[in-house]
Amino acid sequence: MVIDSSNILLIGAILLFFSIIASKAGFRFGLPVLLLFLGVGMLFGNDGLGLQFNNPQSAQFIGMIALSIILFSGGMDTKYTEIKPIAGQGILLATLGVALTTAATGGFIYWISGIVPNFATLTLTESLLMAAVMSSTDSASVFSILRSKKQGLKEQLRPMLELESGSNDPMAYMLTILLIQIIVTPAGETNLWFSFLMFIVQMSVGALAGFLLGKSAVWMMNRLNVDNHSLYPILLLTYIFFIFSATELIKGNGYLAVYIAGLVVGNNKIQHKKSVTTFLDGLTWLFQIVMFLTLGLLVNPSDLLPIAGLGLLVGVFMILCARPISVFFCLLPFRRMSAKAKLYVSWVGLRGAVPIIFATYPLIAEIESASLIFNVVFFITIVSLLTQGTTVSYMAKLLGLSEKEKPQGNNFGMELPEEIKSAMSEIEISEKLLSNGNLLMNLDLPDNTLVVMIKREKNFFIPKGNTQLTVGDKLLVITDKDEELRNTYEKLGIEDYLFQKNG
Repeated sequence: MVIDSSNILLIGAILLFFSIIASKAGFRFGLPVLLLFLGVGMLFGNDGLGLQFNNPQSAQFIGMIALSIILFSGGMDTKYTEIKPIAGQGILLATLGVALTTAATGGFIYWISGIVPNFATLTLTESLLMAAVMSSTDSASVFSILRSKKQGLKEQLRPMLELESGSNDPMAYMLTILLIQIIVTPAGETNLWFSFLMFIVQMSVGALAGFLLGKSAVWMMNRLNVDNHSLYPILLLTYIFFIFSATELIKGNGYLAVYIAGLVVGNNKIQHKKSVTTFLDGLTWLFQIVMFLTLGLLVNPSDLLPIAGLGLLVGVFMILCARPISVFFCLLPFRRMSAKAKLYVSWVGLRGAVPIIFATYPLIAEIESASLIFNVVFFITIVSLLTQGTTVSYMAKLLGLSEKEKPQGNNFGMELPEEIKSAMSEIEISEKLLSNGNLLMNLDLPDNTLVVMIKREKNFFIPKGNTQLTVGDKLLVITDKDEELRNTYEKLGIEDYLFQKNG
């Protein structure tokens, strides 16, 4: 069946439905849901149920839109306070780390391609191109797996991994474009110094444009008074596309720009921030599904079998050699970081949609080895998600780096409007808290502090002063003296509580 305008909605709805069902199974059995989205695409593709999709240009365009949203959303969810202590490590991994991974993997591919049977020896430039395409860790995979597994990590590893994966795509993209230009340009006409200068310009322009346009997005969201509040998420989505395309137009890197703009917007107050964030979260999941489905449809599983040997060798080398070498070298100056933490960072070098999208560039440029590059990259992505993606939590526990993730939200499903300059917290009643009596009025809480609701098992009710408390009750507390309430909690011996502050 050919996908065309007459059946695209029906086919799209069926694919999305099966992807959501597959994701439910993935959560149950511990499989990365993004891998299952790829699998659904392959199942319905040309070698499966017969959907014919062979358009790398369309796949690249869909990937560009999806990555813009994913990177912006990832930036919005990252706090300055979390990434500031690990900014140096993250930036080094996102730049020098990508270059080192490309060099090490490219050299290995050049050596091994002539040894593996049934493969013509790739040139050094072609080998480096294949390595560059898959040199960056995938933001969609890292964000999705760490957050879906609710994996808490010691030594500030989680924000560092998310910073690296969110900001290393530009480096891989620039190396890919540069190497394609070297291959397609006649010998002797490539100016490497000019290419290096253009790389510096694109990264600098992308970073500056992302910061300035992010600031303008904050200003616009807070100054443009739109009567229909539902239009604010659409306004921000429009800004995301504008930031990417405008930055590309002035020869900057659009992927870096949208990530930095997301950081700026996420760390400033904007109107209706909670509804905007919820909208972007849903849109991010939608485009992750669409992107992985599209890439799954683009590949023919029968084309993967002949390159399985080469793909497996390269994949194992990247996981066990190239990635650890680049990580340990880049993190060498940071002596406070433990060897176990560096080893974990080496392991969580997940490949995903981004390398596959970048692998479409050689196809469009009609490079001789483009099909081989695309199939090997796709195969390695599957290997990475199966081996690394399924063991993210296991490796953290094995290395002693796992910790309980800080809880988000509360058991009451309530949030204060941002205009209210108050703080909301949630505590659970223990035996110790009932030592002075089991009535609500016996709790020693600061002035201007109210217990507005109690959750007892599955029941919710509004309390009074003479309400009797039982062990296990969860109390929703609102105050405008948050520091005083924190001190009170410490005096009462309350350690495990949620605290959400506005203003």
